Amino acid sequence: MSTMRANRLLLPAAMALAGLAAAAGAAAAHPHVFVTSRSELIFGADGKLSGVRHAWTFDDMFSSMAVQGLDTNGDGKYSREELAPLAETNVTSLHEYKFFTFAKAGEKKLVFGQPVDYFAESGADGRVTLHFTLPVKEGAAEKGRPFRVEVYDPSYFVAFEFAKEHPAKLTSAPANCGVELERPPAPDAGQQQKLSEAYFSGLSPGANFGAQFSNTLLVTCK
Repeated sequence: MSTMRANRLLLPAAMALAGLAAAAGAAAAHPHVFVTSRSELIFGADGKLSGVRHAWTFDDMFSSMAVQGLDTNGDGKYSREELAPLAETNVTSLHEYKFFTFAKAGEKKLVFGQPVDYFAESGADGRVTLHFTLPVKEGAAEKGRPFRVEVYDPSYFVAFEFAKEHPAKLTSAPANCGVELERPPAPDAGQQQKLSEAYFSGLSPGANFGAQFSNTLLVTCK
């Protein structure tokens, strides 16, 4: 597998995970990393979206690879301090991929700034969750106007699925505003046959294959 493909999360652990899967014969198809997501849409005093707060929980295999060597005190647990390098690497590296977060107000794209308030934690089940907030830099919809936030990896190296319970919420939103989650359809048989490494290697650099598996948060105000 190429370094570019393995670096969709741009972590040494992601590269190791991809290599392990390839050696095991399990890397025949995308996606390679699975994330369960929850998102919080934060509004400012002006009634506009001011930030998107993500909590991304990685699958068991990626989590176990990601934390290798980070238990510095040898207690068998992973504190936020020990996982700080992992969080730093993620938020720094994912800038190139726009943090897999794409928002629009009508046809106008929102621009996000650098992530803040980021940290990683390990749950009781051993799965790692990355928390971070993307502040809105420009393009937020006017108060009361609808907008959408999409979460997906254009390359489909990473597959996102929003949590079954409490997948998204609004914080400090104007009265009578709500959010609905539009989940993507599961790949059909024809799409599954396309998801080989050879297929993805042949895509142009600007291909947006993963958009068809976007999770879309639709915000409207009555």
